[in-house]
Amino acid sequence: MRFMRSERATLDTLLPGLDASLARFPLDVLERAPSPAIAAFRAAGGTGLVVPKEYGGLGATPLEAVRVQRALGARCPSLAVATTMHHLSVAPLARVHPDKGGPERELLTSVARDRLLVASGFAEGSAGQHILRPHITARRRPGGRVVLDGSKKPCSLARSMDLLAASVTLPGDDGRARLAIAVVPAGAPGVEVRPFWRTPVLAGAESEEVVLRNVAVDPGMLFITEVTEEAVPDRLNIDGFLWFELLVTASYLGVAGALAERVVTAPGGGQDDPAAFTLGLDSAMLAVEAVAYAMEATEWTEGLLASALAARYAAQDVIARTASACLSALGGMAFIGSPEGSYLASAVAGLAFHPPARARMTDPLRDYLHGSRLRIG
Repeated sequence: MRFMRSERATLDTLLPGLDASLARFPLDVLERAPSPAIAAFRAAGGTGLVVPKEYGGLGATPLEAVRVQRALGARCPSLAVATTMHHLSVAPLARVHPDKGGPERELLTSVARDRLLVASGFAEGSAGQHILRPHITARRRPGGRVVLDGSKKPCSLARSMDLLAASVTLPGDDGRARLAIAVVPAGAPGVEVRPFWRTPVLAGAESEEVVLRNVAVDPGMLFITEVTEEAVPDRLNIDGFLWFELLVTASYLGVAGALAERVVTAPGGGQDDPAAFTLGLDSAMLAVEAVAYAMEATEWTEGLLASALAARYAAQDVIARTASACLSALGGMAFIGSPEGSYLASAVAGLAFHPPARARMTDPLRDYLHGSRLRIG
């Protein structure tokens, strides 16, 4: 079938054997916790997908990465969502000091060489909680030590993570709190994982609560940004948001694609016009790919991030319409006979819950269109 063929070809080229490994398991096994998908991803070398080749990674371009995520979303939604969080934590570090050695290079090398999974502890999951004002705080201690306290919920890959990359608030010398990114080993004293995810939908992503109590941070693994209370993203955060919005959108387009495939390949499905199920998804993916192309050719700016947000929110609308059309086309007997269609239709709804929520970006995007800096709601 030609639908999503280029995405699956990219997956097979960069992570050969992964799709075949996942295909051995039924969807309900892949989507439960613990899922065999995470181990298969690690074994295939997926942890190094977006790590530059000079650090021992696969060096996938943004375009290749979004195609991989769409293919994974079509095969295993939980894995696509979970690995988006891993890539979000890893990819921006390659641009911190690209021409120098240092802790970033050592970290990226270890992620690729040792196949380490990095959980993303960035602000998310609380209604009204500002994404750039996390629940984890950092405090300076005598001798230059920094300790962390707080929690992140949900936190994907919580059970399988080797490292946690968490956004924290850190008091600055000028008295203003700044956003910082801290990377801590999963086994560090004071790190605890607690059950949190109570729905079977996307349970395989291992999205639990990670609690930090007086956790010491290696000073070399603390990256201080320029983000303050105004919530205007700096370069590191623009990089992270660009990667996240594209990867998470592609992942859910893959999930919706899996639902569409079940319609057009079902007995009698060839009688329906496939445009209602596939063309909208492909159009949304083209918007994602356009931003990914731009990431390879132009400077990563607020304007490019605004384009990524536009692609993501447009995809949400397309996915919602497509999921509804697919369930209607599959009909009542398919709904009764197999849970897969209803499961996939439920899973695609998750895109609307990832930050920044569309409603919270209404004012920032309007202000940006009128000449203000782009704030993240």
